[in-house]
Amino acid sequence: MRAPYVSWTAVVPVMAVAMLAVAWGRDLPVAMVGLVTVLLAGAVLAAVHHAEVVAHRVGEPYGSLVLAVAVTVIEVALIVTLMVSGGAAAETLARDTVFAAVIITCNGIVGLSIVVGTRGASVVSFNAEGARAALATVATLSTLGMVVPTFTTTTPGPEFSPPQLAFAAVTALILYGLFVALQTGRHRDYFLPVMPDGVVADGEQHAAPPSARATLTSFVLLLVALVAVVGNAKLVSPTIERAVSSAGLPLSVVGVIIALLILLPETLAAVRAAQQGRMQISLNLAFGSAMASIGLTIPTIAVASIWLPGPLHLGLDGTDIVLLALTCLVAVLTVVPGRATLLQAGVHLALLAAYLLLAVSP
Repeated sequence: MRAPYVSWTAVVPVMAVAMLAVAWGRDLPVAMVGLVTVLLAGAVLAAVHHAEVVAHRVGEPYGSLVLAVAVTVIEVALIVTLMVSGGAAAETLARDTVFAAVIITCNGIVGLSIVVGTRGASVVSFNAEGARAALATVATLSTLGMVVPTFTTTTPGPEFSPPQLAFAAVTALILYGLFVALQTGRHRDYFLPVMPDGVVADGEQHAAPPSARATLTSFVLLLVALVAVVGNAKLVSPTIERAVSSAGLPLSVVGVIIALLILLPETLAAVRAAQQGRMQISLNLAFGSAMASIGLTIPTIAVASIWLPGPLHLGLDGTDIVLLALTCLVAVLTVVPGRATLLQAGVHLALLAAYLLLAVSP
């Protein structure tokens, strides 16, 4: 009798977590680092697959929300773990990681999605109401959490005083919670895909949705895959740190590289949605990931700062503030019309390239 087929999307995440359990806390040789990297890439692809299964079952915008929140929750856990372990970059790790996530999502994911979406048509369409609401929330959270600390005077350096940090944390939670409530409630139609003729899709798929059992299995495997992504990114981070130090690059580059690895599942999911003509889903993933990164990281770090050693620097420097302001301005000009062309993609990708260049050569 033929044995039932077991998909690689189920096997690879389990293998990656097993590798994580074996290699955690050890100094890995080069060959082991290579194996971890291969399993990391496989876990990323598996996470995208299982996220799509869950999204197909629950519909939009819930599907995008599942992936964005799941990735961010594990990302926050990684940030806290790295900060507790200390190190030269611990006091700026949360800021560097969150800022990298905002720039990568709002420029990299948005730009790549528009490039892919315009391959089959000269213009991509999306719901301007939903995109504007998401972008406004991202801009507010970014400014309150990472720009304002640079200019406060109660405490020296780019950090909040305890009351200011508590206010920023509570505000971030409230705004993020309000956005999610509107996205999944009375304004759900703002975040559904838009057809080329401007009509909002009803979210129905031509293919039959997966069963409840298959959806639950994919949800569990999605969490396993995301744990594997973040955990194995942590395993390879010492190798990355040594390479960065050997090259004489700033320590913040480590955070950028790890952010790029962690955001791979969302990037691939967004690009695939753009290939299918569902640009709104790509924007939901991009802005939703940026929003979740800030809205969940700041409150968590605020609570963790009670036990964390050393100061917590959240304020950006002048160059990063300029990049953030320009990113918000360009994103507004992209989303307000509800349509975008290859030119907008080029501008967003140019901003991402500028950020990466300045991270390597400040």
